[in-house]
Amino acid sequence: MADDRDDLPSDDLAGASPGNAAGGSAPHGDHAVDHLLERAGDLGAYIRSQREGARLSLRKLAHMAGVSNPYLSQIERGLRNPSAEILQGIARALEISSETLYVRAGLLDEIEPDVGVEEAIAAAPELTAPQKVALVEMYRSFRRLAALDEE
Repeated sequence: MADDRDDLPSDDLAGASPGNAAGGSAPHGDHAVDHLLERAGDLGAYIRSQREGARLSLRKLAHMAGVSNPYLSQIERGLRNPSAEILQGIARALEISSETLYVRAGLLDEIEPDVGVEEAIAAAPELTAPQKVALVEMYRSFRRLAALDEE
């Protein structure tokens, strides 16, 4: 059963927190909380777009990732910030790199990509949008691994 808030624009929930489900902003000057909620919303929107691109229902992805439907729904709506272990399960189920989700969740710093490669992928007319996303993610993952090998 869908939550009524699924019909609201994502901007209406961006400032929501578990204690403030109706939305709004964090207490005065609490920019760290605002930043975390913004990151969670970006992560959730990304996971939702990947799920929809893979043509998976919320229920199916939740089962494949080993989480409950309500918890995955809250992640997608930016109300929860999942642990690295949960992100790994979601990444595995979506067949994308865990590192991509870690970066979006703020658990890893993003390495500046070589824009030329990403532009070439984006400009390739023979690739579908999901294929382009997958290629860019793989490229970025390889760059992160290469950076780790250099350390």
